[in-house]
Amino acid sequence: MIKSMTAFGRAKRPGESKDITIELKSVNSRFFDCNVKLPRAYVFLEERIKEHIRKNAVGRAKVDVFVTVDNHTSGVGNVGLDSAYLESYLAALGRLRDEFGLKDDISVMTVARNQDIFTYDKPEEDLEAEWELFRSVLDEAIQGYNEMREREGAKAEADIKAKIELVRSYADEVEQISKEDTVGYRDKLESRIRAILDDASISPDENRLLTECAIWADKIAIDEELVRLRSHFGAFYDIIASNEASGRKLDFLMQELNRETNTIGSKANNARIARIVVNMKGELEKIREQVQNIE
Repeated sequence: MIKSMTAFGRAKRPGESKDITIELKSVNSRFFDCNVKLPRAYVFLEERIKEHIRKNAVGRAKVDVFVTVDNHTSGVGNVGLDSAYLESYLAALGRLRDEFGLKDDISVMTVARNQDIFTYDKPEEDLEAEWELFRSVLDEAIQGYNEMREREGAKAEADIKAKIELVRSYADEVEQISKEDTVGYRDKLESRIRAILDDASISPDENRLLTECAIWADKIAIDEELVRLRSHFGAFYDIIASNEASGRKLDFLMQELNRETNTIGSKANNARIARIVVNMKGELEKIREQVQNIE
């Protein structure tokens, strides 16, 4: 099953002591890269959240997680002040006021809006309970996130399949033209050589003549490339039918499809084939762009 690396999920859980909101959004990436933004009082959850997402959501993507907590009570533990941070923060506010001539309305309440100035002494026995509470909200957000990944993946799969079938039809067309072209090229080459030898009053060695014509005709034959293309088409359907992450495999497969298509274009001495190859490369490039967003 194809899954997109671009998705969004959100969950909110109101509670007696606090409301928790968790949002996940991701874009494509070569590796798993997770950034979690948490209130300072809950930074101890950061690594657990990352690991939980890695195991239950996505193998590779750039994921941003935003956790918002609206506390209703003081049950989060003993509240203190981060003196060093507060001093730096007040200095920055004073500089902002002085340099830009702003109104001096710095007060306890305005400063307190920055929750990062506070520290929270959470009892050790509460940490596991806090994680379970956040995990339940995170699981709900992950469920919506994964559903969106599957929906977007299904759309991408349908689009890629349609384009692969179009490329396959182009390959069939190229094969038919190539069969006619190879025979015609060999006959023209033989006639041309015979004419040259006749003009020079040279009697041709029939075996040598036929062998050389066959060798040159073989140089423009693209049978092997077409066979490999068909093998790659089969591999494509095997990959997307698998339950494993398919993005990297499809990316490699696209490189192979492009390589065979380029070889066909360089070997075929036919304007019709050249035009079809251009169309094939255009469709393959569209597929490659889609594949970049698949996990």
